[in-house]
Amino acid sequence: MSPLVRIFASVLALFVAMGVGRFALTPQLPHLIAEGQVSLTGAGLVAAANYLGYLLGALEALYASSAAQARRRLFGGLWACVLITLASAWVQGFWAHVGLRFGAGVASAWVLVVVTGVSQQLAVQAGKPRLGGLIFTGPSLGVLVTGLMALGMNQHQQDSAALWLLYGLTALLLSLIAHPLLPRPVEPSGALPVTPSRRPRALYPLLAAYSLVGLGYIIPATFLAQMAAARFHGQWQADLFWPCYGLAATLGVVLVSLRRQTPGGTGRWLIGALWLQALGMLACLLPGMAGLALGVLLCGGPFLAGMQLVMQHAREIDPHGQQRNVGLLTAGFALGQLTGPLLAALSSHFSGGLQPALWVAGAAMLLAGLLMLARGSSTCGEFIREASPKAAQRGALHG
Repeated sequence: MSPLVRIFASVLALFVAMGVGRFALTPQLPHLIAEGQVSLTGAGLVAAANYLGYLLGALEALYASSAAQARRRLFGGLWACVLITLASAWVQGFWAHVGLRFGAGVASAWVLVVVTGVSQQLAVQAGKPRLGGLIFTGPSLGVLVTGLMALGMNQHQQDSAALWLLYGLTALLLSLIAHPLLPRPVEPSGALPVTPSRRPRALYPLLAAYSLVGLGYIIPATFLAQMAAARFHGQWQADLFWPCYGLAATLGVVLVSLRRQTPGGTGRWLIGALWLQALGMLACLLPGMAGLALGVLLCGGPFLAGMQLVMQHAREIDPHGQQRNVGLLTAGFALGQLTGPLLAALSSHFSGGLQPALWVAGAAMLLAGLLMLARGSSTCGEFIREASPKAAQRGALHG
């Protein structure tokens, strides 16, 4: 089967697992709060349950020691996302949504870890590594489409249950298309697995930076729709911000996929993506539509492109540990994003809003960029130190 078809199926799988299973909660939060099912503080805790599940799912996926186990996680996670989304239409109240969001977090992490690993390998083996990055349009297209669905349903005065049902039916249809076409994990051919002690040291600053990204990005990614609804008092224009976030994220992934490949370019693009998001967090603090629109552009554009750049950078650092490193990086990211909603809950509880949380999120993104900048400088220093003795030897020979 054509690698392009397999990549297309991977896009659909991430649309379901991430665009619906993870991020459909964002346009639902204004409904859940308005219906009295959760408070703003409770909404942060519901989101935290989702990200706790995501963290545990990513950690558990690290122990997939065979292709058969990875396949079970991939297909089990995909169909669990469908069933959980459909079940969400029939539940009410804080604890019910906590339980379902936790389960959706576990399932979506399984799908992301497995699909990212196998699709990247497939693209490289096919001689088209840029194709692998396009799978990250799956979550962004999910955000765009579910956001437009929310906009249409809100215009017809539909409640959260109707929206969950629509999301679930969409996920069901796409899963039926994707299931037979998805790339299957296969056993490694003869190569011994890389042990944790053999991880390059350069991977750890990337892991720390990506964990900070999880803390930072999740504040607007979870509460953007609620911030827009509160700022514009339920006007229909408020519903445009979330699909625009998905559109900006899709364009960001395509831009990064088409960029010219240069030595060290991935690290530089990643630093730029992180700092643009830091500016976006601060823009969300500005009053009126212009501040939130600028926040959508600056946070949304690098949102999934940054994830794409992280995975590509990890592959450059450790070409033989791709699937194992995807799980580790996803776990660090999940730990960071679990902290984000808890921070938002504390922010709303003590200040009545999300402004302190946005300041911390912006600082986290800025620090993540500084970590990557320091890592790049350190790498250059090591290269110079290694090259200098060789240059001296050459000079001595010619002298």
